[in-house]
Amino acid sequence: MRTLKFTIQYDGTAYVGWQRQASGTSIQGLLETALGRIEGAPVSVQGAGRTDAGVHALAQVASARVVTALDTATLARALNATLPPDVRVVSVEEAAPGFHARFGAAGKAYDYRICNGPIVSPFLYRYAWHIPQALDIAAMREASEALVGAHDFAAFQGSGSAVKSTEREITAIEWRDEAGLLVMRIEGSGFLRHMVRNIAGTLVEVGLGRSSRATVREILASRDRTHAGPTAPPQGLFLVGVRYGPFDTPPLRAGIIDV
Repeated sequence: MRTLKFTIQYDGTAYVGWQRQASGTSIQGLLETALGRIEGAPVSVQGAGRTDAGVHALAQVASARVVTALDTATLARALNATLPPDVRVVSVEEAAPGFHARFGAAGKAYDYRICNGPIVSPFLYRYAWHIPQALDIAAMREASEALVGAHDFAAFQGSGSAVKSTEREITAIEWRDEAGLLVMRIEGSGFLRHMVRNIAGTLVEVGLGRSSRATVREILASRDRTHAGPTAPPQGLFLVGVRYGPFDTPPLRAGIIDV
């Protein structure tokens, strides 16, 4: 058996998310079907993160154990010949026998994209949250600082979660303005269900003048989801990188390619 590491990009618009569901098409299901055809037997694929329906990925990581003798480059080509064009295997690498994409991940980075202007381009609306009102980016940056560090993020957890602990560590939140397209880059040790989208929705409330840095601190301390802002829509969220090295290595945000 070989253990392989896959790096995958996908447009999540048409899919129910990464994880297999009782109905609908998932990214995990597509990869397992494609690998199963090559293997001639069922294959289990494990992803680093369970992106929700409509969420995109620039560098999702997955792992699988296979017996195929195809070299990694040939296997990547064979998978891409089978997968739909909005799902691409960027690379396949040999991995250590014990490598597991989810359990081995030390951190992840996401981008959340906001189109801040009177209209949103028809070429962008599937990939950003449109907010026509002017946003105070300086206030949003200042409020973001309250969330950096190790905290209990229960107030930013989506419903329906079953986790042992809601404590997580955010190592960086950065905002940049690209001619009206606002991008929040957030990196951390791990994220709760809907956590990034709930943080984005809360910080937008700050940008609209409905909240403040002090309020964000109060929301965090409350551990109550009803105190936080709305859940930002899924189409603005991109998984942009997964870290497997220690946190003394260069941060993910320094080497991620933007779309």
